[in-house]
Amino acid sequence: MKQAPEHLINLIEPVVEGLGYECVGIEYNPHPKHGCLRIYIDSENGILVDDCSKVSHQVSGVLDVEDPIPGYYSLEISSPGDDRPFFKISQFERFIGSTVLVNLFMPIAGRKKIKGLIEKVDGEIITLKEADTIYDVPFSAMSKARLVPDFNLLSEQKGVRNGK
Repeated sequence: MKQAPEHLINLIEPVVEGLGYECVGIEYNPHPKHGCLRIYIDSENGILVDDCSKVSHQVSGVLDVEDPIPGYYSLEISSPGDDRPFFKISQFERFIGSTVLVNLFMPIAGRKKIKGLIEKVDGEIITLKEADTIYDVPFSAMSKARLVPDFNLLSEQKGVRNGK
């Protein structure tokens, strides 16, 4: 899974969680001129701009003191959104019964992308069902995974929240 190096996760995750947010995941894309450190945060009440600002301020302070990244980079704090990225096996477990889009490092059964329903998680193996085909995908074989939003369900939930 495309994730920041362990030393950045170990530095940033406690700061985010100490502020009362879930640290969904951290991406780091190094580049000499346009590097990017992106931190996805969530909470039971959702995420607002003020939440991102609060986390950005705290994480910036830690990064300035520790200076773990050489050169220039931008810091982005974001909500995971409806198409949330997955970084951990526990996230697959949490969303069993939901559909994900998984990109693979190497093909499995001739496929480099699988869009399937999460059937189960057994250790490091994520079982996905696409139509009538079952794929047992090792977590380590995944380069990227995102939740596929169910817009029908989302509109029903919004209708309930709006009193409809």
